Amino acid sequence: MNILGKRYFFFALSLVLIVPGLILLGIKGIPLSLDFTGGTFLEVKFEDGKALDTDAILNIYEEAQVEDTQVTSTEIGSLIIRSSFLTNEVRDVVLTAMREASGSEITVLKFDSVGPSIGAQVTQRAAIAVAVSSLLVVLFIIWSFRKVENAFRYGVCAILAMIHDILIIVSITGIGAYFFSWEVDSLFLTALLTVIGFSMQDTIVVFDRIRENSAILRRVEYETLVNHSIVQTLQRSINTQLMTVEFLLLSLAMFGGVTLREFAIILLVGLLSGTYSSIFVAAPILVLWEKREWTTWFGRGANA
Repeated sequence: MNILGKRYFFFALSLVLIVPGLILLGIKGIPLSLDFTGGTFLEVKFEDGKALDTDAILNIYEEAQVEDTQVTSTEIGSLIIRSSFLTNEVRDVVLTAMREASGSEITVLKFDSVGPSIGAQVTQRAAIAVAVSSLLVVLFIIWSFRKVENAFRYGVCAILAMIHDILIIVSITGIGAYFFSWEVDSLFLTALLTVIGFSMQDTIVVFDRIRENSAILRRVEYETLVNHSIVQTLQRSINTQLMTVEFLLLSLAMFGGVTLREFAIILLVGLLSGTYSSIFVAAPILVLWEKREWTTWFGRGANA
């Protein structure tokens, strides 16, 4: 099975998966949730037939001097109102005004309020968590492969595979934000860190087999050696992911309810990407680097 012979096809496939989502994300912007931006999420439900329209709710919020208000309806007939930060006192004023305007009782289904300073703090700590965890894993790879020739290449290729998986997650989030109003929240961060860990684990398995075969098959051409190592780990990587994680996440995405659906889909796609990148991205980049193929991309070095 000549996997590495089709490496440029796999590189192109990755671009096809990444670029559309990034374009949509650039059009719509990063859909940060209240966890990162600060603000208030209020979901209310009116008595049947007595719900206020969007303009009436916007007027009530405007009279309460609340800014950045957005109103959306749900499948169960409730209204989701996002706005700038509300104190409990202002929330009570808003709810009272809505009761008086509609002449009905209102049920508060959900109320979350995060201050701007807390949102900025969460954003900063999230970025630090992703950066530190990624750096530590990469340093571990470089240290583990220190006895292998050009050990730093394995660390760099692991970084590139990790970046590939992050971009896949960002792309699917951009598509979800554009078509399904997804948001980047704390669960997204949890999924991202989980994918980084699984991606590094799969990459280490492939690289470790390459290291073992390098000591045994010393006279074999490098591309053949790497391809042989990939084939040896292919069944293990696919079966482990499918049997232990992917079927469970697929069930969670299909039957777990709206609350966990976005998290499950992002994790499902991210873990698939982690397995894919370790086999079809990280290892092929090693071969590309070893053969210095970029010297022939623009017609140079063809004779050599």
